[in-house]
Amino acid sequence: MWRITIACSAEDWGISSKIFKDLATRYPSTLLSSKKMYGDDRRIMEYQIENVSDAEEFTDECLTIPGFTAVFESL
Repeated sequence: MWRITIACSAEDWGISSKIFKDLATRYPSTLLSSKKMYGDDRRIMEYQIENVSDAEEFTDECLTIPGFTAVFESL
């Protein structure tokens, strides 16, 4: 299993949230958490994916969205 952690600023979320949500539905994942940080309204989301190839692709595609960062790690 793999955990993908995605983060973005409040401004980038406002601009690209629909693109991200559409992207996330294309992968067989489980949303572990979604947080709006107090103070700067930054977003941090964590997903779980079974297949390492899917985790790599999801991470890479998240990085194509301006202002979004993404990393994955083994669970």
